[in-house]
Amino acid sequence: MWVGIFCEITEFALLFAVFFVARAHHPEAFHSGPERLSLLAGTGYTLMLLTSGWCVARALHAMRRGQRAACVRWMLAGFVFGLGYPAIKIFELQRNFALGLDGSAGVFIVSYYYLTFTHLVHVFWGLLGMLWVITRTGLGAYTVEEHSGLEAFACYWHVTDMIWLMIFPLFYLLG
Repeated sequence: MWVGIFCEITEFALLFAVFFVARAHHPEAFHSGPERLSLLAGTGYTLMLLTSGWCVARALHAMRRGQRAACVRWMLAGFVFGLGYPAIKIFELQRNFALGLDGSAGVFIVSYYYLTFTHLVHVFWGLLGMLWVITRTGLGAYTVEEHSGLEAFACYWHVTDMIWLMIFPLFYLLG
């Protein structure tokens, strides 16, 4: 898992480097870019992912206390909140396309789509991993003594959250 997390961090570090190079070469596009996006959508993503991450942390805490049923419930809640990210993305894309914010809308929008779609892929992987962990937890694969798979998943999910916390201000707040 740590190799996967390292690869994810490396991938996003490169994408952020491209973002900052593009921003340096097109400051006017990046200055006016955030006003073209929906701050409501960006805030919604943030709330969904952070709440999902909190639920995963609560699930891990429950497992450490030997409360398998509570762990499953917290993981299911984390999954539901995690689904908020792709759900909001669908509505935001409809809004953006209606406003003409597609691949031809300039370097800011292209950078935005590239980073957020890459993040969406990682969220989907995380949601699939969460289903796997929920299933294994429900089947009793994790115990108080051995729940390293749950911990590994929680680390991945929290890294995905942290990456979003870098994407959010760059695209939605800083002009």
